[in-house]
Amino acid sequence: MASISRRLVLLSRRCPPKEAAIPGAPASDPIEEAINPDVTPQKSTGGEALRQLVEDLKALDPEIIEDAIRKGKEGVSWLNNEETKEMIDDDWVIPEEDTRKVGFWGEGEPTLGKDEDYYGDDVTSLGHGELEQHRELREYARLIAWELPLLNPTHRRNPFRFRYTSYLGESHPATNKVVVEFSSSDLSLNSTQRDKLIKLAGVRYNPSTDIIKMSCESFDTQAQNKRFLGESITNLIKEAKDGKDTFADVPFDFRHHKPKVRHQFPKEWILTPEKKQYLENKRKQMLQLDDQKAGNGEIVDGKNIVANSLPAAMAEPVPVMAGGPRGRALR
Repeated sequence: MASISRRLVLLSRRCPPKEAAIPGAPASDPIEEAINPDVTPQKSTGGEALRQLVEDLKALDPEIIEDAIRKGKEGVSWLNNEETKEMIDDDWVIPEEDTRKVGFWGEGEPTLGKDEDYYGDDVTSLGHGELEQHRELREYARLIAWELPLLNPTHRRNPFRFRYTSYLGESHPATNKVVVEFSSSDLSLNSTQRDKLIKLAGVRYNPSTDIIKMSCESFDTQAQNKRFLGESITNLIKEAKDGKDTFADVPFDFRHHKPKVRHQFPKEWILTPEKKQYLENKRKQMLQLDDQKAGNGEIVDGKNIVANSLPAAMAEPVPVMAGGPRGRALR
C-alpha cells in the first residue's frame, strides 16, 4: 500500500495543470503600480518573445510531456528526493477499495514471506520421507525411554490388562473387540497349577514374554465380549486349580512360537590393534606396487586400449539426388 507522500504525488499528477501564462507578457505587480504610477512595465523585444514562445511550445510538446510523466517529473520539485527515486510503477497505483461483502469464511489466507532461494542443494522427496520416518522412530524411542518407566507396573491385585479399540466419530465393527493379557506368574498358582494353565492356554501363551493373550469379538457390544473373557479366565483358572488331572504326562508344545533370532557380531571379527596395523601395512605395499607398475608401463589402461583398437572414423561420401526440370522424368 502506497504511503501518504506517494498518494499526494499521484493526486498532484492527476490534477489538471494551471493555465499557462501568456508568452512574452511580463508579470506586473499591481501593488507596485499603485505606489509608483510613473513606473512603466518592461517591454520585451520581438526576439525574446519568440524565444520564450519556442520554449513554451517545447514544454507543451506531447513527447516531452510523456517523457516527463515516464520519468516522474511533472513540475513537482520534491520528486527528486531519496524516497521517490526508489519508487516503482506499482507504487504510483492507488488500490481501489473492494466494495464486495466479505463473508465469514472469506477472511483470506495469511500472507507469507518470500520463498527461500533454491540453490539445487536440497534432498529429494524420497530423502525427506526417510528423514520423516527417522524422526518418527526417534520420537517413539524417546517415549520408551522417558514415558514407559512412568507407567504403573502390573500388580497381583489387578493382573489383567484389557485393551479396547475405538474410532472417533465413526462406527466400526472392530470397536466391539476386546483383548485381555495377563501373565501366568502374576496369578496365585503353584508350579503344577501354572504348568497346567500354560498347557490349557495352548497357542495363546507366549513363552518369550510369559503372557497369555485372549480376545473376543463374537458379541455386539464391548461389555458382552469383556464378560465372556472374564468367564473364560475364571473357568481356565478353576480348571488349572483342579487336582484330579494335572496334565503331568502332557508335554509342553511351543511350536506355534517362533522366536526372533538376533545375531550378535562375532568377537573373532572385531579388529584388534594388530589387525589394523597389518591392514595398514598391506595397503601401503599395494600402493607402492601400483606406483612401480605405473612408472614401468605395466598397468593396463582400458581407455587407451579401446581408443587404439577402434578404427578411426572415415569420411563417407553422401549421395545427392539430382532431378531435372519440372514435368520431365529422370533418366
